[in-house]
Amino acid sequence: MKKTPDIIIAGGKTGGHLFPGIAIAQALERTCHDVNILFVGTTAPFETQTLEKFGYTHKAIFSKPIKGGNLLNKALSISIFFISLIQSMIIMKNFKPDFVLGVGGFSSFAIVLAAWLFRIPTAIQEQNAFPGLTNRLLSRFAGTIFTSFKETKGFAHNPKVNYVGNPVRKTDPVESPNNLNLKNFDPDKFTILVTGGSQGATSINTAFMDALKLMTDTTNFNIIHQTGIKDEAKILQEYENLKITATTRAFFHNMPQLQGVADLVITRAGAGTISELCIKGLPAILVPFPHAADDHQTFNAKALE
Repeated sequence: MKKTPDIIIAGGKTGGHLFPGIAIAQALERTCHDVNILFVGTTAPFETQTLEKFGYTHKAIFSKPIKGGNLLNKALSISIFFISLIQSMIIMKNFKPDFVLGVGGFSSFAIVLAAWLFRIPTAIQEQNAFPGLTNRLLSRFAGTIFTSFKETKGFAHNPKVNYVGNPVRKTDPVESPNNLNLKNFDPDKFTILVTGGSQGATSINTAFMDALKLMTDTTNFNIIHQTGIKDEAKILQEYENLKITATTRAFFHNMPQLQGVADLVITRAGAGTISELCIKGLPAILVPFPHAADDHQTFNAKALE
């Protein structure tokens, strides 16, 4: 009797890492109905709540970004790494995966390395045009490197690279905008979707609200605005002060469906967002996060030029 394949998908914390992992899990389930999938990552509420919503089992390991600086910080980083590696090896022993995939984020490092130590087949999936530190390190151990951009910096001549594009999660089609619970939505009006990614972006929120204050007529378009948790109350109050009706939330779990009713998207340049916009052919104003690691969002945006 054929054994049910056991797969670990490691990494997450942000939507940019987590949603491609979910998309891969959905594809595996469509191809192999009996697959057993375990996500391993952090205790971040966004990660745990999102995976619960999609119905996936999740285990968290103790992991923090590696810090340089003084000897104390270096010693602490090394200690945390060994703790996460021991936890990861215990997971390997108990779950006995047939394959381990790292989708980026510091929590994926120990899991993929533990799998390599156990001689379990591994791969990493890099979403960005400029790879993150974790995947740059894991590229030495992983059996396969899946990339989203044809020219991923540093991976161009690596024989382990397979250019496959960025996985996009499957969503149910929207039969009518009425099903999206949008405030006073008029399908005949121009619709603007504003989002700073899964964690929100204060600079985008502020710039967009300042732009609205300069407009003499804001009744000719619909606004859908994802603010992030930190700015939600403030932006809601600003819309109320401006007497503008907008659908405003900290986070939308149905972003691909909202993109389906949008005419213009104002957003960061995360790899997942760019992939979804390209699939739909949506016009967008991309505002790369200037403090992203290695400025990778600028590389993502320039790849579309």
